Amino acid sequence: MTMRFYPQSFECSTLGGWIATRAGGHFATRATHIDDLVESVRAITPSGRWESRRLPGSGAGPSPDRMLLGSEGTLGVITRAWVRIQPRPEYRASRSVRFPGFAAGADASREIAQSGLDPANCRLIDELEARQTGSGDGSFALLVLGFESTDAPVDHDLARALEICAAHGGRWDEAGAGGGGGAGAWREAFIRMPYLRDMLVRLGVMADTFETAITWERFPAFHEQVSATVREALGEPCRVTCRFTHLYPDGPAPYYTVIAPARRGDEEAQWHEMKAAAGEAIIAGGGTITHHHAVGRDHRPWYDEQRPEPFAAALAAAKRELDPAGILNPGVLIG
Repeated sequence: MTMRFYPQSFECSTLGGWIATRAGGHFATRATHIDDLVESVRAITPSGRWESRRLPGSGAGPSPDRMLLGSEGTLGVITRAWVRIQPRPEYRASRSVRFPGFAAGADASREIAQSGLDPANCRLIDELEARQTGSGDGSFALLVLGFESTDAPVDHDLARALEICAAHGGRWDEAGAGGGGGAGAWREAFIRMPYLRDMLVRLGVMADTFETAITWERFPAFHEQVSATVREALGEPCRVTCRFTHLYPDGPAPYYTVIAPARRGDEEAQWHEMKAAAGEAIIAGGGTITHHHAVGRDHRPWYDEQRPEPFAAALAAAKRELDPAGILNPGVLIG
């Protein structure tokens, strides 16, 4: 059996942490967040035990589980959860699809997301990131496309998705059916990246990432503005690359990687300048300050801008009721 949930931090994170941060998994559509897999949650608060009933679904008012999802340790300590699992998939099919540009790949991704095919993997990588990770030569955007099922072969679903890709200029090699080639190179780079970031800073390279989500019709202008704002904040030389990590019928989750020469002795200030520029551009463009990296302290200023004020007041009231002494993760989300 499998929970079918693999965040990039899988090796060093926990189920309780995933729930507390509303973590996003590796799969691109359908059950993208831990929210979709939680059946019930138990937490211990300073005011008492918080435990929801195990139910496949309920319309009984606001969900107790949903309030703990994303609470980031501010309301209680999550000690137990029931989650949905399934048999491990037996059927898989995949291809690496090349597009003449990122915009063409985005159009194909949108059509696939709205088709109801629900691929397990549908990650669009721009030309520069493909070259940076060794999965391309910089002349094409790459779509890592894959399907899986516990019940029946998925070759038909892949064939239909490839038809959509072809209509938008996508091309692929049949030899890539095993998931190797460009997709394999990108996957290895993806797994290594969290372990390389601090080492790159020591070597004089500032490397970081930020992500968001935006509706399809706003994405082109949003993408241009966010990329340009970050490049302007850091100056040249600077690389800003983009990929789609998750897809929804109403929009993508763009994930940006920033690489620039580190300012020796001033790396922290340089990072703050980049982060502030990115955060302001995301909020101004109508995106979310985080799609799956949680709020924490890094994103707090822009989270305050994103949430409605009446909701902030309601959250603060819940905090006062559950944690009157303010001992749980002070300064995170509220207060």
